[in-house]
Amino acid sequence: MFDPRTKLLLTILYAGLAASAGSMAVLAAEWGGLLIFIGWIRELRGYARWLRLVVPMALFFGAVTALSAGGHAGVFAGLKLLTLTTAFFAFFVVTLPEDLGNALVKMGLPYSVGFVMSTAMRFAPVIGRKARTVLDAQRARGIPLEPGWKAMRHYPAFLSPLLIQSFGLAEELAEAMEARGFGRPGRSFYREYRLKSKDWVAMGAGLAVAGVGLALL
Repeated sequence: MFDPRTKLLLTILYAGLAASAGSMAVLAAEWGGLLIFIGWIRELRGYARWLRLVVPMALFFGAVTALSAGGHAGVFAGLKLLTLTTAFFAFFVVTLPEDLGNALVKMGLPYSVGFVMSTAMRFAPVIGRKARTVLDAQRARGIPLEPGWKAMRHYPAFLSPLLIQSFGLAEELAEAMEARGFGRPGRSFYREYRLKSKDWVAMGAGLAVAGVGLALL
């Protein structure tokens, strides 16, 4: 619907409002708004899977904050981290990595930088699937890899195969890029990225809402 640059700006503005929230009620409302949006785009199931990774991190961050600043501050810090990461989850759900990279290249970003950024986002799920495969294989061999200090000495059995597979994937990608003439001048794009009137309206409205929100906060 919108240009990737428009969606990126709106996401950054929303994250800025979440980071500036000073009360639990405001922060909970912002997180609730994100949940409504995620439900509207029918990604609640994917969001639930994603929460399995983010919730432990938010709990750890909140616990560390609670030890130094109190329980209320800990809950507030954990919810703020959850809201910020949820905003970018929604952004990446509705934005293809290659579209974002190409749109930023149109703005003047070096193509090599845009390619690395979009490729990293596109291959993150691939590495995640490889990690789960290695983890299941090692557990099937009787190697305990459950979270905890006792399993730390077994982690090389998980990391070594994962690193070997990652380096193999990177080598295959480098060969494919070289075969396709990566880095040659005069590159063209399949899709033309231009900011339309609706993009300017959305960015103007987002800036206005963010300005009012920051003033109120």
